[in-house]
Amino acid sequence: MAIPAALSAAVGRYLDHLTVERGTARNTLDSYARDLRRYTEHLAVAGVGSLPEVTERHVAEFLAGLGGGDGQRPPLAASSAARAVVAVRSLHRFGYREGLLSADVASGVHPPTPPRRLPKALPVDDVLRLLDGAGSEDPRGLRDRALLELLYSTGARISEAVGLDVDDVDQTERTALLDGKGGKQRLVPVGRPALAALAAYLVRARPVLAAKGRGSAAVFLNARGGRLSRQSAWQTLKDSAERAGIAGDVSPHTLRHSFATHLIEGGADVRVVQELLGHASVTTTQVYTLVTVNTLREVFATAHPRARG
Repeated sequence: MAIPAALSAAVGRYLDHLTVERGTARNTLDSYARDLRRYTEHLAVAGVGSLPEVTERHVAEFLAGLGGGDGQRPPLAASSAARAVVAVRSLHRFGYREGLLSADVASGVHPPTPPRRLPKALPVDDVLRLLDGAGSEDPRGLRDRALLELLYSTGARISEAVGLDVDDVDQTERTALLDGKGGKQRLVPVGRPALAALAAYLVRARPVLAAKGRGSAAVFLNARGGRLSRQSAWQTLKDSAERAGIAGDVSPHTLRHSFATHLIEGGADVRVVQELLGHASVTTTQVYTLVTVNTLREVFATAHPRARG
């Protein structure tokens, strides 16, 4: 489907705004670009050639197509549909503020509320078993052990861990400087087991891997001496989980969720956990308190003699 030039130009200007002025993360930009491509295709089919021609009905029909499919594409999950509508609303709000539109026709259209899913965290014993069995004594094994120890010790996203450079880790102060979403940095403490695993890797393994590359500053290197990819880091986690005999899916965020849940269960203040995770809002972090409440409820239901009365 050919997109009218005026629509493409408006979307391009908006994405440039997100990149240059807002510092939006690359993954978010890519998602918004896909969502807005779908939106402009929807408008083109409806005979709309530019943003000023869009009405609230066009936006509402696009939302309906996301939830029920549009004949050419399958329905989106509620969370993906919500993100797409946010992208569309933001595009129109930007156009209105920039004087490109006389009215914001998308302001009254709201995304569906996605079901609140609790993050999946591993029990402490499973995490310890996973870490104890991670890696071997060869360069790759030492790297994998250091990577997983760091993920659980800091609660870092996998993208943040593989984005670390050598100078970002201060072994004297026992801290790591993480580059979070939107280019926001945060300094997080690193536990002694993770520091020991990092030291073993940096001294005994990283020089071997680095010799095969062109002088990358990355902490975690692949077999060719370049920066380890997120996909390879994810595979490392999956392989370690299989070796540890951990049932069920282990996602890239599993150790991050486990880190947060175990802190909350250990009595950490939710706002401290918010800072450690790099969440912009404490509301995002509070989902981990629900995990703890559910655990308490399960214990109560099985242990209290009057729980079923």
